Amino acid sequence: MPGKRLTVVVTRRLPEAVETRMRELFDARLSPDDVPMTREALAEALQDADVVVPTLVDRIDAALLAQAGERLKLIANYGAGVDHIDVATARQRGILVSNTPGVVTEDTADMTMALILGVTRRIPEGLAVMQAGDWPGWAPTAMLGGRIAGRRLGILGMGRIGQAVARRARAFGMQVHYHNRKRLRPEIEEGLEATYWESLDQMVARVDVLSINCPHTPSTFHLMNARRLKLMKPSAVIVNTSRGEVIDENALTRMLRAGEIAGAGLDVYEHGSHINPRLRKLSNVVLLPHMGSATVEGRVEMGEKVIINIKTFEDGHRPPDLVVPGMM
Repeated sequence: MPGKRLTVVVTRRLPEAVETRMRELFDARLSPDDVPMTREALAEALQDADVVVPTLVDRIDAALLAQAGERLKLIANYGAGVDHIDVATARQRGILVSNTPGVVTEDTADMTMALILGVTRRIPEGLAVMQAGDWPGWAPTAMLGGRIAGRRLGILGMGRIGQAVARRARAFGMQVHYHNRKRLRPEIEEGLEATYWESLDQMVARVDVLSINCPHTPSTFHLMNARRLKLMKPSAVIVNTSRGEVIDENALTRMLRAGEIAGAGLDVYEHGSHINPRLRKLSNVVLLPHMGSATVEGRVEMGEKVIINIKTFEDGHRPPDLVVPGMM
């Protein structure tokens, strides 16, 4: 579009440096308030923009895409996951979808280890005692947790983040096991000292800690259902920094309350911010508000990837982080 800048609608507040650069390069219409767009406002954005920059809370389904204007040619997602976007319908309508892969790998892996330690060492319980002023002093049997060195970690989903978790876990002395849609190449598997399980059922029955690191797709919805959760050892803990829909949250809550699973560390939830109230009350659960990728560095890098995708598209080339239905 020589002589005319692309109209780019951004659905949420982004880091100031990212927003400023967008204004320099495009006709960027920024969000004045850091709240999700209503469905009506999102539909209006799809009608008026050349490019829309949504986040994971903006559900762009077939019905919304049917309202898109002829100008809309790119949905440049701010985030790696695109399960909130109907990518296949977008492509059918001639709308490209890009994302920001790889940026949050190290940050999310750090948070996974933090949750593993938080649950096994009962860190939130200790914080609660100290904040309430109820600590009677040190005692040999007080606040006993478990040592993670020597424990078996099962990783469900051995992509970038799963492998980053494996590297950290090995440094802590954990034994790494994994289940993945495809087995890793031998040299990667050997480098991680990881044991592959073709059967997810067999793996979850043997591990002490299970980390969910796979995306949400139709095939992974409730992959950890009630039946599979019951295969876990009563002493095992489960950690999820990926997508809440992978776990049947109600089944998990029932089992945690019954002592059939020792604990859980969750950064994501099946129904977004609507969390099972019974889950909130459990002392053996660590709940975080989707903080896995929440670092200043990560958020800025995500924005930079979005800008590169848009600028590359504007210059008439394929966005480097183009998402195609076959990738999902």
